[in-house]
Amino acid sequence: MIDKNSVWTGLLLGAVVPVVGFVVVEFIFNLLMDWGIMAEVSAGSGNRRYRTMLLIAICMNLIPFNLAKSRRWDQTLRGIVFPTLFYVAAWIYKFYGDLF
Repeated sequence: MIDKNSVWTGLLLGAVVPVVGFVVVEFIFNLLMDWGIMAEVSAGSGNRRYRTMLLIAICMNLIPFNLAKSRRWDQTLRGIVFPTLFYVAAWIYKFYGDLF
């Protein structure tokens, strides 16, 4: 049985949740475009939409973070923070020219 209050559990959650979150957000964006609710991606807004989808996917880590916080799983919280910081640093590195 996996210990729910461990750094390894947090590392796993912190690494997997944004990836799954990106797939879900991309599916929702494509579904909204197919239904005509959201405009198609143009050349100028394509990079911004991709950047936003990645940022929303990173923010999906707030869900397991808050669950672990409410259950006082401090080691899991610590594990979630490290991959989140890695993803944020990679996001800033990738879009540094667009942001600053």
